[in-house]
Amino acid sequence: MSLPLPLVEVEGTPGECGVAYGVAARSLIAANTANYLERFAANGLDRPAVRRAGTLFRAASRQHAPRIAEMLDGVAEGAGVPIEEIYALNARTELLYGNTECTSIGVLDARTASGHTILGQNWDWHPAQRPYTLLLATRDERGSTVLTLTEAGMLAKTGFNDAGLGVCVNLLTCDRDGRPGGVPYHVLLRAVLEQRVLGSALRVACSTPRSASINMLLGQAFAAGVPGEIIDVEVAPGDVGVLNPVDGVITHANHFEALPTVHDTLRDFGSASFFRSARARRLLGSGVLAEKDLQSVLADHGGYPQSICRHDADALTEEDRSESLYAVVLDLDERRMSIAAGPPCQADTYHEVRLSGLFS
Repeated sequence: MSLPLPLVEVEGTPGECGVAYGVAARSLIAANTANYLERFAANGLDRPAVRRAGTLFRAASRQHAPRIAEMLDGVAEGAGVPIEEIYALNARTELLYGNTECTSIGVLDARTASGHTILGQNWDWHPAQRPYTLLLATRDERGSTVLTLTEAGMLAKTGFNDAGLGVCVNLLTCDRDGRPGGVPYHVLLRAVLEQRVLGSALRVACSTPRSASINMLLGQAFAAGVPGEIIDVEVAPGDVGVLNPVDGVITHANHFEALPTVHDTLRDFGSASFFRSARARRLLGSGVLAEKDLQSVLADHGGYPQSICRHDADALTEEDRSESLYAVVLDLDERRMSIAAGPPCQADTYHEVRLSGLFS
């Protein structure tokens, strides 16, 4: 299997999966942890402060997402990294609030040439993070399989499971962020991906306490002959907004579109997010969509370099650098992830990973 990044496959209970993941990616997790400790320090958080934060996030995770906490505890053990730092790593969004500008797309099966429910997104983040990225495949003791793009030592980002449930993700920021007691952003994502049905995923997304805002574009392919579903949920500390498909499509960037009760902090300084989501909807048009059409939207340069296909060309500071590191398309019916190293305009091909080809 030719892939543009490492693939780690682990099986067992959550704790066993965590330990095996930690062992398999030990050097990468250690390097990524050291990398984020430097980022935290540059933002005024020394190591003791990071560990204190990690302790609090571990307590919240153990209370509200115990299976995920068991897995993260195992990651720390297997990688030989202090447990508080692993939780801080998974809470890097809460601790950094970085300049990430992702664009997500969801298309119902009635609009796709294949008749399949499809999600896709660009993951935009600091280009120095590219070497620390991997694909994590887990199969737990119940037989549930999850495949996700993530950063070494984290448990989830964009991904899907063998029940045909998938998620794409966008950072949001509002005036409520920073409230204590929430689980880390990436723990919440993993908890959603552990669910078997869309309703349960929505319950977890909405009911789990959080300290940072997050947008999740969720979808699920149902049984043969039953149309799939997509829905977007904007979750802020203490509130939730919902977007349903319009003409079979949902798009989302990094500003709130469905939750007027919070103050979106992007309004204070502006962002390309304000046009990227609407532009993606227009580019998708009203006809039948092939997968290559979604890939074309993810490679769009309207508004370059702050375009859907983000380029590292205009940052004012080192910390503000951002680029589309990977483009991902999820065919939920086929249980298939197609991934391209970014920026996607430069990708020669999308590499495919199917759940049916894992754990063989």
